[in-house]
Amino acid sequence: MNPDLLLRALFDRAVAVADPMQSLAKALPPKPPGRVLVIGAGKASARMAEAVEAAWGPCEGLVITRYGYGRPCQGIEIVEASHPVPDQAGVTATRRMLDLVGGCGADDFILALISGGGSALLCAPAAGISLDEKQALTGALLASGAPIGEINGIRKEISAVKGGRLAAAAYPARMLALMISDVPGDDPGDIASGPTVGHDGSAARALSALARWGVTPPAAIKAYLAAGGDPLRPDDPRLSRVENVIYAAPAQSLEAAAALARAHGFAVDILGDAIEGEARDVAGQHAKLALAAKGPRVILSGGELTVTRRGDGIGGPNAEYALALALALNGAAGIHAIACDTDGVDGAAEVAGAVIGPDTLALARSAGVNPQDALARNDAHRFFGAIDRQVVPGPTLTNVNDFRAILIEG
Repeated sequence: MNPDLLLRALFDRAVAVADPMQSLAKALPPKPPGRVLVIGAGKASARMAEAVEAAWGPCEGLVITRYGYGRPCQGIEIVEASHPVPDQAGVTATRRMLDLVGGCGADDFILALISGGGSALLCAPAAGISLDEKQALTGALLASGAPIGEINGIRKEISAVKGGRLAAAAYPARMLALMISDVPGDDPGDIASGPTVGHDGSAARALSALARWGVTPPAAIKAYLAAGGDPLRPDDPRLSRVENVIYAAPAQSLEAAAALARAHGFAVDILGDAIEGEARDVAGQHAKLALAAKGPRVILSGGELTVTRRGDGIGGPNAEYALALALALNGAAGIHAIACDTDGVDGAAEVAGAVIGPDTLALARSAGVNPQDALARNDAHRFFGAIDRQVVPGPTLTNVNDFRAILIEG
């Protein structure tokens, strides 16, 4: 099989096994008697709701997903909002969701469908903090290069819905939260900033993280954190009726891709499903591994890379990884790679990532684009668009984070 086609097939397999229509039913209990309310947030949440109704029939509920990621549901209302920076549509829908769960009693059952992207989509700023201030902080954090765990820790401190507060609002109803993990380490508290999981951080820790990543928060947020915040601890009694279950995670997708690669005669190395770091630095490390490897072999990895914004280009961590990898490999024969976000969106662009091969730099020369300049300006998406090597699957309706595969021919 053509290396580019095989790489795309590996990515497609990784996405397919995490599709809620294929994976959620095994984690879903029988529909409980009495009142059942389905809520959720994330880029996969509408597809998760669709899967729930395929098993349970029409349900009452409200789910918030990214613009373009809605799905037809029989009873559950789907609201679309902005990601990765929140907007008023998300705030309005979140307030409605909090009112819905607040009206539930001890005999009611709430099914929460949580996936990556929920941190932006489920938005209720803490008292005294405006949406504009939350948007400004989110944009600065995303450009800072901070890892997702630290970003989500800060988000929890300034939210009225994250860090367990959604579940607390639903108490004393019984709640089951089904989650698709998109975070390194699969910590339920980090998925969508843990709306159903208590928070063991602190305002002081959040302020320290902001300083460490060179982010100056808006005055109201700084004042709120300086006053100590109001975290909801994991042992809070209002969380005693919540069960959190991760039913799909990056490791499963990597294993599925590995099985397909082996079926095509490749040895497989899985570097891990929780790799973090600056995209261009990780690419340099992986290039050394690929150059030293003996084919036929596929090197797989997942996790969540970051980009410290230095320029004014259009890019994302997967495309930047691919561009840095192409530069580090410098046209090495027989080495091809793909780097994509499984949610179909790399950064804020409607592009999942890119593929590279021995001809990438030659194509760039023919197209009159400079790869070193593109990397310096964080302009990887435009670079790969110019040489027709973008991967654009559209909404994948799931999210198990970054997927990277390097193929070394025999």
